[in-house]
Amino acid sequence: MTKKIGVLVGSLRKDSNSELVAKSAIDLLPEGYEGEILEIGHLPFYNQDHDKDSPQEFVEFRDKVKGVDAILFVTPEYNRSVPAVLKNAIDLGSRPWGESVWGGKPAAVFSSSTGAIGGFGATHHLRQSLAFLDMPLMGQPEVYLGNFMDSLDESGKLDERTTEFLKDAVDAFVAHIEKHLN
Repeated sequence: MTKKIGVLVGSLRKDSNSELVAKSAIDLLPEGYEGEILEIGHLPFYNQDHDKDSPQEFVEFRDKVKGVDAILFVTPEYNRSVPAVLKNAIDLGSRPWGESVWGGKPAAVFSSSTGAIGGFGATHHLRQSLAFLDMPLMGQPEVYLGNFMDSLDESGKLDERTTEFLKDAVDAFVAHIEKHLN
């Protein structure tokens, strides 16, 4: 049976670095796995007033998350933290209280940045939330793609070195998923 990985991309920019990493990671998944980017840019801001009568966008997003086996978060770093759109999606999925769609789903965080530290601050803020939500997190390898523009070849795709690193990270995530779902 095919295992499904939901991929949340923390950047809304068309052709963002995070989107390139996410699509590349999906392409590197082995047979028996499929990845799907779960769109989050259209989601209204979380508001507890909606817990009893959620907007349709909330319901559809939560159902999509429920339908996957694991989650890959791919994020840039904004001001040493995660983008608001990604935090909003996490909050929407965790509510109403006691009905979180995240619990028990194996997860990994891949970050990228044009700066030298590759999204370290965003990753660690995100990991705090995911640990609270009871998501078994892949610890190693840590994926911080710093100086991201240096990771691209002349056609704008990930270069061979970065692709090999990403392949190793995807393989480790698959092993992490297998450990937690079997």
